[in-house]
Amino acid sequence: MAIALTDAAIREVRRILDSQQKSSWGLRVGITDGGCSGMSYVMDIEDGPKSGDHVFDCGGIRVFCDPKSYLFLNGLVIDFSSALLNGGFKFTNPNALRTCSCGTSFSTGKNPAAIETTQTSCRS
Repeated sequence: MAIALTDAAIREVRRILDSQQKSSWGLRVGITDGGCSGMSYVMDIEDGPKSGDHVFDCGGIRVFCDPKSYLFLNGLVIDFSSALLNGGFKFTNPNALRTCSCGTSFSTGKNPAAIETTQTSCRS
């Protein structure tokens, strides 16, 4: 499995990268503790992967994910909607047992603080 972006998400990330004149950079996807369901999604623009990151190519957009976050995000699909109401990035996570109503936080029943990772880098 992997982390995937829909065509709409690819277009929006490309628009953001181009507007910031960082077209060769990529999208970091991860998790952080917090949110009403336990963990929240985080995304940022970065110039390259860090040591140990999982790296994916999604329609020419490089996606980076640290090994610990990947345990919770494997299979994640990121979409984008430009709708005036509830627009923005949308997350479909097959690992989520529960999500908040706004869709930006989730829980899996696993405690991220208790998980140790020793995975090596995965290039897809």
